[in-house]
Amino acid sequence: MVELEIAVPRPQRWDVPFGDRMSESDVDRLLSVDPFRRADATAFPLTLPLRGVLRNDTRIVHFENGDLIVREGDYGHSAFMILDGAVRVALKSLDPQLLGRSTPTRPTWRRALAQLWQNAKLPEVRREFGKSTVLPDSVGIRQESDGTRIFLQDIPRQLDRTGTVRLEAGEIFGELAALARTPRTATVFADGPITLLEIRWQGLRDLMRRTPAIREHVERLYRENSLLVHLRETPLLDKLSASDLSRVAAATVFESYGNFDWYTDFGAERTKDPAATIAAEPLIAREGDVPTGLLLVRSGFARISRRRGHGEQTVAYLGKGQAFGLAELIKANETGQDVPLRCSLRAVGYVDILRIPSDVVINAILPTARTAKQTSQSSTSAVTGQSSQSAASAVEQPAIDPRTLDFLSDHRFLNGTETMLINLDRCTRCDDCVRACAATHDNNPRFVRQGPKHDQFMVANACMHCVDPVCMIGCPTGAIGRDQATGVVRINDRTCIGCSTCANSCPYDAIRMVEIRDTDGVFFFDEATNQPILKATKCDLCSDQLTGPACQQACPHDALVRIDMSDQAALASWLGR
Repeated sequence: MVELEIAVPRPQRWDVPFGDRMSESDVDRLLSVDPFRRADATAFPLTLPLRGVLRNDTRIVHFENGDLIVREGDYGHSAFMILDGAVRVALKSLDPQLLGRSTPTRPTWRRALAQLWQNAKLPEVRREFGKSTVLPDSVGIRQESDGTRIFLQDIPRQLDRTGTVRLEAGEIFGELAALARTPRTATVFADGPITLLEIRWQGLRDLMRRTPAIREHVERLYRENSLLVHLRETPLLDKLSASDLSRVAAATVFESYGNFDWYTDFGAERTKDPAATIAAEPLIAREGDVPTGLLLVRSGFARISRRRGHGEQTVAYLGKGQAFGLAELIKANETGQDVPLRCSLRAVGYVDILRIPSDVVINAILPTARTAKQTSQSSTSAVTGQSSQSAASAVEQPAIDPRTLDFLSDHRFLNGTETMLINLDRCTRCDDCVRACAATHDNNPRFVRQGPKHDQFMVANACMHCVDPVCMIGCPTGAIGRDQATGVVRINDRTCIGCSTCANSCPYDAIRMVEIRDTDGVFFFDEATNQPILKATKCDLCSDQLTGPACQQACPHDALVRIDMSDQAALASWLGR
């Protein structure tokens, strides 16, 4: 008789420790230094003991003089504490080539035309290929047991060029980018042999919750360096005086909801029933409750929904810088009575929230608004992407069909800034878009003309150049990075070592590993392993082409578009054609 079910233990958080070589003596060492020796072990639950966090969510790593520890522009998921030695923080941006990246240059018209007869006839040909990684003379590469290290060859020259700040034992860096998954703001390299404690974000979060010294350190740095800038960039707050803005910043509470590593379970999550998906999303604010403050999205995405029958209907979604709950606070200020929330707010994947208490909103923010009506419209725009309707009508008549919003949210296509949409009613399946992409990229298209479908449109399997590009986490050579001016996520072929980290991390399967060959069609093999040498490939939006994305330009029926999913007005216009 064949068994139809197999009982297995449920996977646990620490089944795969962050540092598999952490010993009990290593944990003892950590508990003997600040801030861990000041941590109260009794504040940690039995299911999440302090020693368990240190044993499973941290690892001790060693670097040699000049090793790059974090690179400006990288997306990381861990913070670092210096145990022994010191690091240098570059005060000025380093040359992108030193970080393993390249700057695209647009060709002249003559060079663009020459591509028609200069392109190789075979796919993925590399004309100049000697080593798997080609770095400037001032940079070296070293293989260690725990990964690939990039290091600076001429430290004195780099110090003269950039200027640095020296951090020594006991100091922590990289924590802000790790907790919010934002780009690293500076490059940090080793100043001599050093030993660091690397803490993955889950452990850092739990340590912050129960260790006041760590929490106060992180929050102090964020309030000093980033919070005022973030608040000032919010349209609702851009007219506040310096004193009022400081008052708002001092009262702001940091909150986070959802799974920071949402992409690890993404494949299984998007096959769930939509109702089950919404029900499983962490609730940030509940419809019918009295708001306790104004909610600003610091990073990530959140779903606005309202009760409909026995389920929830999506009304809209929020992204970075947008607000929730302002209309109710305005009404409460006008009437002197509590006004319940008309909708619920839920985390889609993971979201960071800044909560400004209600009394601070009423006393510090609303008096500075030009008029209550304009403020209400600003709130409506933040919540729904529409500024010409009242909050009530925007909730009743969303610009995009709720089913479509559910589809986009469930597949997390909200993450895309250059999502490829194809109108299946217009598309004739001529494949001109695919051929144009192949002609532009080494005779191998960088996307697949297939993907999830909804009504008359399809989201093609192509890089979306995400707001939250998790593919950039962990690249050892910095070969994958975002252009700070254009937002395009690109791979530097010359510094890609084919480790597949980016391809394995991408939740949309938009990065592919390809075997490369020379001009005679002979494949390159690793002389040490006798395995084919691979390179990561993906859509780069034809950033080095005069005409922009070749796929869109080649479509003869105007069936294909690259669109920013946060621009709901443009999205609604395209869907409604």
